[in-house]
Amino acid sequence: MIELLSQTSWWVPAYGLVGAVITLPWSIGLVRRTGSRPAAYLNILMTVLALIHSSLLLWAVWDAPPERLLIPWLHAPGLDIWLTLLTSRISVGGTVIITALSLLAQVFALGYMEKDWALARFFGLMGIFEAAMSGIVLSDSLFMSYALLEVLTLSTYLLVGFWYAQPLVVTAARDAFLTKRVGDLLLLMGVVTLSSIAGSLDFTHLALWAQTAQLSPLVANLLGLALLAGPVGKCAQFPLNLWLDEAMEGPNPASILRNSVVVGCGAYVLIALQPVLALSPLALTTLTVLGALTAIGASLVAIAQIDIKRALSHSTSAYLGLVFLAVGMQQDEVALLLLFVHGLAKALLFMSTGSIILTTSTQDLTEMGGLASRMPATTTAYIVGALASIGLLPLGNFMAMVEWAEAAWVVAPWLMGVLVAVNGLTAFNLVRVFGLVFWGKPQAKTRRAPEVGWLMAVPMITLMIFNLLAPFILEKFQMLPNWNDPNRGLVLVLICSSLVGCGLGAWLYLSPEKPKLVGAIATPLREVLADDFKMNRLYQFSVVFAVLLGSRLAAWFDRYIVDGLVNFVGVASIFSGETLKYTISGQSRHYLLTLFIGILLSITVLSWTLWEWSPTLHSLALRAQP
Repeated sequence: MIELLSQTSWWVPAYGLVGAVITLPWSIGLVRRTGSRPAAYLNILMTVLALIHSSLLLWAVWDAPPERLLIPWLHAPGLDIWLTLLTSRISVGGTVIITALSLLAQVFALGYMEKDWALARFFGLMGIFEAAMSGIVLSDSLFMSYALLEVLTLSTYLLVGFWYAQPLVVTAARDAFLTKRVGDLLLLMGVVTLSSIAGSLDFTHLALWAQTAQLSPLVANLLGLALLAGPVGKCAQFPLNLWLDEAMEGPNPASILRNSVVVGCGAYVLIALQPVLALSPLALTTLTVLGALTAIGASLVAIAQIDIKRALSHSTSAYLGLVFLAVGMQQDEVALLLLFVHGLAKALLFMSTGSIILTTSTQDLTEMGGLASRMPATTTAYIVGALASIGLLPLGNFMAMVEWAEAAWVVAPWLMGVLVAVNGLTAFNLVRVFGLVFWGKPQAKTRRAPEVGWLMAVPMITLMIFNLLAPFILEKFQMLPNWNDPNRGLVLVLICSSLVGCGLGAWLYLSPEKPKLVGAIATPLREVLADDFKMNRLYQFSVVFAVLLGSRLAAWFDRYIVDGLVNFVGVASIFSGETLKYTISGQSRHYLLTLFIGILLSITVLSWTLWEWSPTLHSLALRAQP
């Protein structure tokens, strides 16, 4: 039984792909009479089967050593490519989390998008999402992981641009796709280079190769930076962090997965590549710097947003920055722990956000207020999700942050400042959002807001229970930190940062005499933060300007050099042809005379040449004689 389950591990990603294929008759309009609901039900059924299969597989491999499954894909002279899967407690546990969150998001989508005419197309794209993510966590091949990351990029483009009739949505989908393509292109260069150097693209073989690899500093640094570029784009890290903000234009159920597990897939590949990245100190330093900049910068940007989805999406980038820092410190287990607890908490926050958007028909925080008494289930879900996102006992994120802090204290104590800042700013931001949405007096769009139906409430309450049970799940996975001799100073600092952030947010946004949205941030600074540190203008004056200048130089060279040379040859041919036509008389004696003169001149030139060379040849012949 165990052997059978291990050999069929590749079925788990296949379920989502089959579900996407099944929805095609409804997605392309071949089936109209039944509506889109049957396509959604069939896709949910495939997700249920994937969850059951992955759960059984987790039970089978719980105490077993990791096992690799080789699937032949391409055989050619001198080239053999295998699709390699790894079934271990971590990889199979990742598929359980992905399929469970996908199932909850799809049931949530039934209520959120019940009146959408393209429901079947949405569920088909969600099936592709699920298949790609499950394949990435099971993959032991960098080649296969890269291909599945490309599938995620395409799926993100299609889901962000789902409501393509809106110009802003089309622009957001295009920008998200192109931003990711920058990192994907550099990652492809690294994959090709690593294949030629290491001779294999399997993560298991790469880890063994990295232990004895002898690379020059230049090659190691360039290879490390290229491999780092792909996860930077996927995880929305600086400077490729703008796409996650614009991706919020898509449907909210897709944002649930995108902010919880989709961005985590890029970090998962980064964790698998950590032995190779360790060959380059420059790559690890860059990883640490980008993670720290994104963690603090995105936390500051989040507190200035008035769009509820963007206020939460920037905090996703911040927490992924902490994951990057953990990988830079070579603490892979801490990075995986943080990915797990953050995914659960952020999925719950976006579910409660979707409930708010559906009932109020707005995402603007300034148009909300007073929803706590009208939406008790949504309010409770948001509170649990917020508490699970910061360092407060006894929820899972506190455990992960304590583990992170202990690792950082040993490697680089200054990184504790990053963790304290991110935790405090996140706590402040979540209390701010709570005060603007659930507290205070009802606004025009929240005065009659009802609680959501059971299709949205059931997955939301279920995920809330999972967040509350996260410490017990971590104990079952044996991922809890060692509490025999904890660093009490670090624990106290972490708790104090959470309390200070929550207290400051409550003082500014829960107190009735304090004006909302003013707080302690001056208007000019708030505008800079709300515009993401003017990153768009920075790109306009750097990358966009360089591309425009290069295109103009290329256009000038093409018009005046290439086209000028071609036009000159054409004009010279026309001029010479027009000139020579006047020498044509049509009489044969003139042609014979011309031929005779040409032969005479040729003989004359040849004789002069031989006359000039003959003394030289004669002298050389005399010297050659003994």
